[in-house]
Amino acid sequence: MSTETTAQSPIRLAVIIGSVRHERFADAITGWLLTELAAIDGLEVDPIDLADIDLPLQGTQPGGTETVISARLHAADAYLVVTPEYNHSFPAALKNAIDWHFTEWAYKPVAFVGYGAGSGGIRAIEQLRLIFPELRATTIRDAVLLNAPWTRLGPNGYEGTEGERAALAGTMTELGWWARTLRAGRVAAQASAS
Repeated sequence: MSTETTAQSPIRLAVIIGSVRHERFADAITGWLLTELAAIDGLEVDPIDLADIDLPLQGTQPGGTETVISARLHAADAYLVVTPEYNHSFPAALKNAIDWHFTEWAYKPVAFVGYGAGSGGIRAIEQLRLIFPELRATTIRDAVLLNAPWTRLGPNGYEGTEGERAALAGTMTELGWWARTLRAGRVAAQASAS
């Protein structure tokens, strides 16, 4: 794949839904998010809902064992992690999914959509920003913070504010730049290794 072809190819975005609770607000957030993402040209979106994925807790050696989502994570050019904030942190199921994989994250960008009461999920996101660089992933500066989103639940689902849509647009612009740049770098590194 040439550099020009790489730059023009759609960005394969894995949207990782981090909450696995039975009664969760993640479904409303994800519905809104996928509708907003569908309006962005040049994206191929793959929603990965961890509530539907059976990843045992450290059942075998993580970071080298294929899982049911390994190929989907590997195929992605970028990640958008949707995380609630539970007790000033992110869900254990999300950490487990991150730890099960290693090479899948390398040299790819990660953006975040956080939600929670008061903080909009910022404390969960800040902790995730410490983890992904250890896996050679690049976390981007911009993020979407949804403060008490349950107060904006309407008859058609979650109704994001103008500010939240603007934050998502800015986040996706930055994520897109990093996705194209790092994809070109991965392609160049593979070509030089051949």
